[in-house]
Amino acid sequence: MAIRVCVAGVSGWTGSEVARAILASDEFQLTGAIARRAAGRDAGDVLGVSSTGLTVAATLAEALARPAEVLVDFTSPTSVRGRTLEALSGGVRVVVGTSGLTATDYAEIDRAAVAAGLGVIAAGNFSVTAALVKHFALIAAKLLPSREVIDYAGAGKPDAPSGTARELAEALGAIGPGELAVPIERTHGDPAARGAGVAGTRVHSVRLPGYNLAVEALFGLPHERLTIRHDAGSSPAPYVGGTLLAVRRVVHTVGLVRGLDTLLFGG
Repeated sequence: MAIRVCVAGVSGWTGSEVARAILASDEFQLTGAIARRAAGRDAGDVLGVSSTGLTVAATLAEALARPAEVLVDFTSPTSVRGRTLEALSGGVRVVVGTSGLTATDYAEIDRAAVAAGLGVIAAGNFSVTAALVKHFALIAAKLLPSREVIDYAGAGKPDAPSGTARELAEALGAIGPGELAVPIERTHGDPAARGAGVAGTRVHSVRLPGYNLAVEALFGLPHERLTIRHDAGSSPAPYVGGTLLAVRRVVHTVGLVRGLDTLLFGG
């Protein structure tokens, strides 16, 4: 039986690509679509495909008039936390691809998911190559104690650091804090120039016109250095496969799983 899926952010860059893939697959069924600005329109019209008979809703409650097993959320950091908790309270599992949630947000989501006996799979980046960057960086961090993270995005990206960079930094923090030769409080000048501290790693976010999404994990030893970098292209296509893998897995999950690398490599 096909997995019934509701997509929040169906008119967005990644959400629309995921929704089109769901419509084209026999493995999934698109039963709900959410996009405030496109509310009231046929989902097929919004997606540039033939009519689906599915009307885009403005809210999760409206979208779940047709039951779904999984909510896929590619919206905004200001709304995803509340929508995820609302979905769990209604018996719906969630796949979160939206950036901007903090470790505190995820702890609350994990508690709610466990209490409901449901699963949530969240990733700052559902690209397989981005998952490999995190996987390789965690291997490196066990041997290289000095590290920093840089993330790049266009000028209009509102969240900093990116979900990819935050997820990476928090995972690195589980191994241990990054070593600093000069403690931040002893910085001469402006300590803010040393970046934000995320789970024991200094993270720097660049937001400029002309930049696509990218993340770098930098490691240093005397007389040598290692850079592990992921660059995103101009299409959301690389994120679709990982998202659909998460949809398959979340129906068999209880509690929160963070990172596509966890699905691919365990952890």
